[in-house]
Amino acid sequence: MQTAPKKVINGWAMYDWANSAYNLVITSTIFPAYFVAITSAGNGSGEHKVSFFGREFVNTALMDYALSLVFLLVAVSSPILSSIADYRRNKKVYLRWFSLIGSAACLGLFFFTPQRIELGIIFFAIAALGYWSSLVFYNSYLPDIAAPEDQDRVSAKGFALGYIGSVTLQIICFILILKPTILETLFGMDPTDKTLGPRFSFLLVGIWWFGFAQLTLRVLPLSSKAERQAKKHVLINGFHELKLVWTQLKQIAVLKRFLLAFFLYNMGVQTVMLVAAGFGKKEIFPNPEDEPKLLITIILIQLVAIIGAIGLSRLSRKIGNMWVLIIAVSIWIGVCIAGYYVKTQTQFYILACCVGLVMGGIQSMSRSTYSKLLPPTRDTTSFFSFYDVTEKIAIVIGIFTFGYLEELTGSMRNSIIALGIFFLLGLIALFYTKKAYDPSHGTIHH
Repeated sequence: MQTAPKKVINGWAMYDWANSAYNLVITSTIFPAYFVAITSAGNGSGEHKVSFFGREFVNTALMDYALSLVFLLVAVSSPILSSIADYRRNKKVYLRWFSLIGSAACLGLFFFTPQRIELGIIFFAIAALGYWSSLVFYNSYLPDIAAPEDQDRVSAKGFALGYIGSVTLQIICFILILKPTILETLFGMDPTDKTLGPRFSFLLVGIWWFGFAQLTLRVLPLSSKAERQAKKHVLINGFHELKLVWTQLKQIAVLKRFLLAFFLYNMGVQTVMLVAAGFGKKEIFPNPEDEPKLLITIILIQLVAIIGAIGLSRLSRKIGNMWVLIIAVSIWIGVCIAGYYVKTQTQFYILACCVGLVMGGIQSMSRSTYSKLLPPTRDTTSFFSFYDVTEKIAIVIGIFTFGYLEELTGSMRNSIIALGIFFLLGLIALFYTKKAYDPSHGTIHH
């Protein structure tokens, strides 16, 4: 196979640039900080409780539960949709629609005020559904457009562009929050409304995501001209395809073991990324005047993550993918131990740099390692659907466990212990995977 032309590679990577703004601003920084702030104001009890359709929750736990539900829906729906895309060869259609759904929900978050908690959580969940559903189709393009020897580089390029793009928009949003008079000058909006800066940031994310996604959709191939006949009814064919993928996985020991390791350590990776801002806001930067410091810290993580994604990709050429993943997971274990004890803002800054170093790298290397281990097949979307389902179920378990332990024990620090256990089990599974991995002979079939 030959790698696609540079125009296609750059177009594919631009979707990371487009949608990573959502992941940073909505998932990781401004939305969590805004949500914690407006649901803690005037509480006085210190318990950060919030009412959602008449039921009371710990505010950050409510976000965790909403995301858990989304990931469960994605895990159930993506096999059906990816199967249709594989057989009709039209996965770009689904990439287009889910990016539209996600970006439109971000636009809707502009109307999320302290009086509309339910509306905010619903749009937050829909945006997450659009983002994560689109990724299964986006990721499945990697083995279609890049030869195996180029997949680490192309995957890392996507993540690097994602971090650069998201930080660019994050800085713009950061300025608008600190200088609300800009909104008054440009649009005549009330600068005394403290919610305006964050809400306008959500609006910008929707515009950014939708606009730059068009560059990707313009150059990516539809998939193939030939439409295939599904083996089963359209509603169950996807799960039938997953069963066929699992049958093949059982014959490929290294791929089966890798997915187990990925499942275990990804419970920790994705959960940390989803809860980091809420943890920082509650435990390290609780005062309103400290909020800019929290946003700067998250930007720092993204900038370091660019170096991490590229650096681990280059390191893999020297020591191999498996050793890079083993090193990254080991660092994550150290991050969890340190996270339990971190108290000061300086300690949090140092911890943030460590998180950034391995955050992008481990995602990029996981995606490209899985892609390189795949057997020769036309059904790349079905295989990446299996990867996606594995990832989403891991996130459901990880994020729900984190939220439940916080409600049960009253502290997010106790939830970090569970994440450390996930990483430790993932590290053991990676060593188990390495026994069946021989990069000099490609994928080993057993």
